[in-house]
Formats: sequence, structure tokens, C-alpha cells
Amino acid sequence: MADIKTFTADIGGKTLTIQTGKYAGLASAACTVQYGDTVILATVVRSTSVREGIDYFPLMVDYEERLYAAGKIKGSRFIKREGRPTDEAILTGRVIDRSVRPLFDQRMRNDVQVSILVLSWDQENDPDIPSLIGAATVLSMSEIPWSGPIGGVRVGQINGEWVLNPSYEARDKSDLDLVLAASKEKAVMIEAGAKQVDEATVAGAVEFGMKHNRKVIELIEQVVAAVGKPKIVIATEGADADVKKKLHAKVEAFFTAEKKQSLFADPSKQAQSAAIKAMTDELDAMLKADNEVSKDERAMGVGMLDEFISEAAMSLVLETGKRVDGRGVDEIRPLSAAVGLLPRTHGTGLFQRGETQVMSIVTLGSPGDEQTLDGMEETGKKRYMHHYNFPSYSVGEVKPNRGPGRREIGHGALAEKALMPVLPDKETFPYTIRVVSEVMSSNGSTSQASACGSSLSLMDAGVPITAPVAGIAMGLIVDPKDASKYKVITDIQGIEDHAGGMDFKVAGTKKGITAIQVDIKVDGLTMDMVKEALTGAQKARLQILDVMNGAIAEPRKELSPYAPRITTVRINPDLIRDVIGKGGETINKIIDECGGADVTKIDIDDDGLIFITSTSAEMATKAEEWIKNITREVVPGEIFEGTVTQIMKDRNSGGEIGAIVEFAPGKDGMVHISEFAAARIRAVSDVVQVGQKLKVKVMEVDKERGRISLSVKALGSESDLVIPDSALAPAGFEGNSGGGFHGRSNGFRNGGGDRGHFRRRE
Repeated sequence: MADIKTFTADIGGKTLTIQTGKYAGLASAACTVQYGDTVILATVVRSTSVREGIDYFPLMVDYEERLYAAGKIKGSRFIKREGRPTDEAILTGRVIDRSVRPLFDQRMRNDVQVSILVLSWDQENDPDIPSLIGAATVLSMSEIPWSGPIGGVRVGQINGEWVLNPSYEARDKSDLDLVLAASKEKAVMIEAGAKQVDEATVAGAVEFGMKHNRKVIELIEQVVAAVGKPKIVIATEGADADVKKKLHAKVEAFFTAEKKQSLFADPSKQAQSAAIKAMTDELDAMLKADNEVSKDERAMGVGMLDEFISEAAMSLVLETGKRVDGRGVDEIRPLSAAVGLLPRTHGTGLFQRGETQVMSIVTLGSPGDEQTLDGMEETGKKRYMHHYNFPSYSVGEVKPNRGPGRREIGHGALAEKALMPVLPDKETFPYTIRVVSEVMSSNGSTSQASACGSSLSLMDAGVPITAPVAGIAMGLIVDPKDASKYKVITDIQGIEDHAGGMDFKVAGTKKGITAIQVDIKVDGLTMDMVKEALTGAQKARLQILDVMNGAIAEPRKELSPYAPRITTVRINPDLIRDVIGKGGETINKIIDECGGADVTKIDIDDDGLIFITSTSAEMATKAEEWIKNITREVVPGEIFEGTVTQIMKDRNSGGEIGAIVEFAPGKDGMVHISEFAAARIRAVSDVVQVGQKLKVKVMEVDKERGRISLSVKALGSESDLVIPDSALAPAGFEGNSGGGFHGRSNGFRNGGGDRGHFRRRE
């Protein structure tokens, strides 16, 4: 068995432990990382052969959560095994991928797979930071070429004080939740959510994280010094290096200054795509006619054109300060915003920036429409959801639609994070909110266009957000020969995203930042680059918000007529069972008689708060009154008109002793035979029948026994019951005047249940 080695450091007041040599001995490298009682296993493997015929580095990063890590068994009755990763797990995998990918030589064609498995979760320390550290450790330990190490930390701010790697509880109190991956001197990846904090605060968080992250890197360096393998040289050129050099020279000669200038003559994406297509065809024809170039080499040469186009786009910015569409480095493309575009949806917003166009649509639902979360970390309910769709037509391509991938889930989550700080709380606005962003056209930063479109659609729907949110993506052009020469550019489009060194997305309000996501293709960002990007994003965000304000300045005062209305009723929690009824009988009856489940939904919180969601104001009022009648406190002296539901008989003699009258939904009592008239009557059935309407007065309420005594004769002249002479008993008539039943309250008669169209909320 391999020698087990353990390395520790104090990070943020807790012990960070990296252990090697115990598990997964056949992997290229493996280690466990423990922080608190959260433990992850990190491994990396590589293929020994090169994947032929691909033009990208084949890196896979898999992050897997196991429910056993939290001591849980899956809630599904039928499937107990973990299935598709939760969105939260996918997002963590993306954070790791975005952190480690830039430090590989992108010319590698060997498969590399980084796998993270969560073994234990202490419900205090998020496994994402140990997982990021674990991935960096195994890549540094292994023989695989990688320009690490990097470390990872989380930064929060509570009452103006920085907090390193805050717990879940502390994060709830924090104004900022920032995850940073960095080398000793440069930031490699940033992911953040914030409560409208300013740019200086974000920059301060990055600097604070960089400072403490160096200690994490030093720990990884100790691991590498003790058990690291020598890095091998993996061929990036292959056996055809001489062929590539020959082809490179031919393509370089083909890509003249005139061709470079013509490529960017028209700023539209379609025109540039057409120019690139024409240039590609011309190059292909030239190489085809070249006797020195084989068919396979021709395809390789054509593929090199992309590299020259990217370099041309970068040099244009660095040399002239102008971009491929003629803009200056800090200019935004033409903006437009519109709302209320679809007739039957609850809210719509259309945002366009240049050729990027996104429509966001809001749907409002009942509290019971919340998403149920059943993951390792996340449990409970989710009332706000943002979903993002990126169809192939948005980029003019043909591609089958296979549902959302990691990118779509990530972009949706980023826009969701951007809007969360401005949403109303549940007490103010109890609706479940779903926003779907449909990318209609894409040429750069659709995720930030989604944030803008979502903000517009929420205001159009009448959701009382506290402030509109806008987002922008900043780019970076770096001189490949001198990294000190660079330009930060505002509002990157497709070709600049492909050619540039970063995609620095910032969303927020006029007051401050709500979300950040940073991806890079260079070896890292200096603090000067980070600050410059934040400043440029703030300027652009304010411009975008002004345009959005022109479309809709504030949330509409009224909801769409097609949106459901929610009415709330507060009742004593002890009376919930009365509303539900036997097996859900009472509440399902309310729903059925108030339009059915398609019209009316009823959700009940355990604290006695009832939500009535209905598309019909009339049915909502009917359901509300019904519930109030069920749960109202009946007091002696009240007068009701009810319905006779049963003639009661003495269990011994069989004689009639009274009538049960339902005087309110779910509430009934008994009129004793002696309470129908001042004179004695022969039998109850002589004066009333089942189904007959009857005016009654409450005489006594026995709460302990759940019984209510009613009377007709106590109404005096107010009674509308006619007693025929034939019903009166002759003198000396004894009849049935006994029996100990004095009425009852229907209430919760059988233990209830919560089945049917209503939902008892946890």
C-alpha cells in the first residue's frame, strides 16, 4: 500500500487537511481534502493516446455529490439512487472547470478527466472550496502538464468585516458571497453574488481573498514537493510539426493586409460571417490547387485561418483602439428595450444589444408551484426560478435541441443570482415566479442580456422588484508578446469573446453589484485588470439602465388580467384539520365548487397561513368566505340559516330527539325536539325534513366536547318555521325528549389527511 501522507494548514480559523496515498491508487493522482467535517476525493487521469480529428483540448471535469455524504436517502418513493446531478452540483463543476482550464496548454489533445466525489458534508462548510483545492492539488501532483498551482477561497462581508470561508449561516448574513480561484499573484476565476455592493467592495474582497489564498497554494506546494510526479512533455504539434509549419507559412502569406481590412469592413455579424466564409473558400481553393498540399493537409491549413482572424481582431484593438465593428474600447453596441409584447403571458421583456437579442417571459404561480429541492446540500422549496434557452437558430446554425446543457444551466443561474437581491419577500408577494429567457439572436453575452430581459419582464408582470437590474460583459485584449500591454473592452461580441482573454460579466442596479462571473483564457488577471473591468462595467451598466428605464420605469401597479390572484387567510393552526377535512374531503370540495383545480388552488402553511390562488375573483372570494366560515368562532346568540342534514333518533327507543343542522360550511349543531316550538311537538319529522332550509340561533357552544346546541323557538317572531297544528302533541304526551346529544361541531372529525388538489405546505 502506498505511503499515506497528511498535510495541514489553518485557513480561516479551521484546519484544511490534504491527504495522499490512501485512495484511488491507479489514478494519475488522487487526494482527499477535508475542511471541518466536509471531505472530498479528488482524482485526475489522462489518456496516453492523442485524440485525432479534434480542434480543442478534451478536458472533462465531473463533480458528483452523494446523498450518503449528508446522511440522506433520496425522497422519491420509486428511485433511491442518485440520478442526474442537481443544478447546484453542475454549477460547482463549472466553477472548477473554469478555474483549472486556462492553465492547460490548449494545444493538448490527450483526454484529461478531473473527478470530484463528495464523501462527507458537515452542513456547515460548502464542499465547493475543498473541491476546487482538490482539483488543483491532483493536477499539481500529477505528471500532466499544467501551469498551477492555484488555490481557492470564499470571501464574505458581515457588518463591514471580511470573513474567510464563511459557513452557510454566516453567508446568509453576508452582503457578499465571492468565490475566488487564483495563483499567488493573479485571479483566475471569480464567481459572486451580492446585495448591491459597490465596486470598491468587490475589489477589496478579491484583494482579501488573494492574500489568504497564498497560504492554500503554499500547502499544495508542500504536497507537490513530497509526492508530486515529474511533469511529462506531451506533444502538442504531433508528428506533422513540419507540415504545420509549411501550412502556417502559406496561410500567413494568403492572409494579407488587404484581406484583414476587408474582413472587418462591415460591422454586422452576418457580413463578417459571410466574409470569413468567402475567405475560407478562397483559401481552400488555393490549397487545393497547390501540388505540395495533400487533401488532409488542406483541411488543416483551412483550420489555421481562425487563428489569423483572432490575431487580427486583437491587434486591431491594441494598435488602433478600434474594434472589429468600429467601436471604441468603452463603447456599447446600440441598445433597445421593450415590454408587454405577448398578449396572454403574465409579463414579457425584450432586450437587444447589437445583434444579441433575448426575450424573457414571466409566469406567476401559487405558492404550491414552488420547486421542491432534494439534493445533498439543497432541501426545501424554491420560489424564484430563471431558465435560459439557447437554440441553434440564435447563431444561424443547425443543431438538434437536446434540452439544457451545463452552459444553459450556468447562464440561467447567473441571471437568477443577479435578480435575487431585488425580489420582494414572500410576505409581500407570495407568488412563485418563473422567468424563461429565450435567446433569439446571439453575438456576445446572452447571459447578461437575459438579466436585462428578466428585469424588464418582472416589472411588466407587476412583480414589485426594488430596482431594475442590468448586466454587461467586459473583455480583455492582451499583447501575446508583452502581457503588460492590454486593453479592457466593454460589451464584447462573439469574435472578441473567442479571441480575447476574458469574459468578465457584471450585473447589478444603479446602487451596486448583484452578480459577477469571470472566465479567462490567459494565465490570470492582475488587480489592475480587475479594477478596470469593474469600473468599465459600472459605466456601461448605468447606460443600459437608462435605456431600460425608457421602456418601463417601475413595476406595473396591477398584475396581468391573466395572472392568478392570491388571497391570504390567517387561521388558528389548530383549525387546519377542519379546513382539510376527512381525507381532504372538505378542502377538495371547496376547490371543486370554486372552479376546480385549474381555476383555484389552496395552499396551507403549518403556521395557519392559507393561500388561495385563483384566476377568478368570484371563486377566490367564495373560497375565502368558505374557509372563514369553517374556522370562525361560533358564539351563543348568533343566528344562521342552515340546512337540515339528519333527523336524530334515540339509540334505545328509536324515537326522534332532534335535527342536525349545518349552519356554516363544515359546522353543524343539533336542534333538540324541545327547541322547535314553545309547545311540545309529536316528532321532529312532522316539522322539518332533511334538506330543508332552517333558521337557527346558537344557544350553547361546548368547545371541549365539540358540540353546538341550536334553537328555533329562541328566535321568537324571527323564526320562519311554520308549526302545523297536527304536529303539536296532545296534553299528557310523553314522546322522546331524552337523549344526551346536544349538538356537535363538524370540524375535524376523523384525523383528516392532505390529499387531492390542495397542498399542505411543509
